[in-house]
Amino acid sequence: MTLDVRVLGPVQVLVGGRPVLVGGPKPRALLAALTVNRRRAVSSQALADIVWNDEPPDSYQASLQVFVSNIRKTLRNAGVDPATVLRTESSGYRLEISDEHCDLGRFETIRRSGTEAANLGDHESAARRYADALAQWTGRALDDLSGLSFAESFATAMDEERLLVASARIDAEIACGRASSVVGELVSMTNAHPLREPLWAQLITALYLSGRQADALEACRRVRGVLSDELGIDPGPALIALEQQVLRQEPLQTGQIAEVERLAKAMTETVTEMPRAVRAGQLLTAQGRVVPIAVGGMKIGRMTDNDLVLDDPKASRYHAQITPSRAGLLIKDLGSANGVYINEQAIESAAVLADGDAIRIGATIFVFQAVR
Repeated sequence: MTLDVRVLGPVQVLVGGRPVLVGGPKPRALLAALTVNRRRAVSSQALADIVWNDEPPDSYQASLQVFVSNIRKTLRNAGVDPATVLRTESSGYRLEISDEHCDLGRFETIRRSGTEAANLGDHESAARRYADALAQWTGRALDDLSGLSFAESFATAMDEERLLVASARIDAEIACGRASSVVGELVSMTNAHPLREPLWAQLITALYLSGRQADALEACRRVRGVLSDELGIDPGPALIALEQQVLRQEPLQTGQIAEVERLAKAMTETVTEMPRAVRAGQLLTAQGRVVPIAVGGMKIGRMTDNDLVLDDPKASRYHAQITPSRAGLLIKDLGSANGVYINEQAIESAAVLADGDAIRIGATIFVFQAVR
């Protein structure tokens, strides 16, 4: 029987397409934690902190064993061999399921394929794949576990991932010539996230390409007012340039162009002036730990498949990436919720690292050390 575990909405277990009950909030929290960390052992202590919201009882080991035993019994009764799925490890437990058998894994796999299609200029495929990724959601992540700090942190991080995919799908739809079809969605998104300049840029672009220049200029006026009232700032250079294009009735580039790629390309034009560009390095943590940066780079974030995993609720699931470029080692913000800071200055999308730079991701600080 096919097992399907769902966490992008209320926690659910389906066997053969039919839901099976796995117990109350605590067993569901345990299952959610194992699903998020699938194919990796999670210690009993970590599970206890999650299940009891950082206040586990002295007898948590026995209670966890009961929860696991009941989940295994439910799986067995539904026709699934629990010994192959929910395994006991020396330190705790491990959920051995493929990405195909949980909505979180499917979302991440399909999202990556959408990004690959977009990077190849196949916007029709990208739009379909991003839509398929979003179809994995049935509500807010871990919707039935609100109140648990683990659930709230995970849901907040996943809200960010969902918004980024929704925005990427809109980029693809616009690139396919379907700008008018996404205007309504973008109006809702800018109302829900009024300080997100990229969403306003998409709305202005969609309106303009739909032949609604006056509405596009009104959106420019609105975002100026929102940013001024809420933050006391003007729109960034990208929005200002877009507004000028709309005013002059100039054609707009509808394809998705990553700011990081533009920056990296600009850097290659002056690489001959930088003969001492840093090619290798390491990160030094506040605790004195040294983390070498691999030749191919390093992904940083809260999810366990990152190269550097951060136990930091202010860090996004996939927060930043360090990659080699002809100009040196480049740190990129992967659309994180809280940004990447170099020497306490927020980077717009990417920056070249220099020896001694202090990198702040969430509440975690590293010092970059060049290795020559």
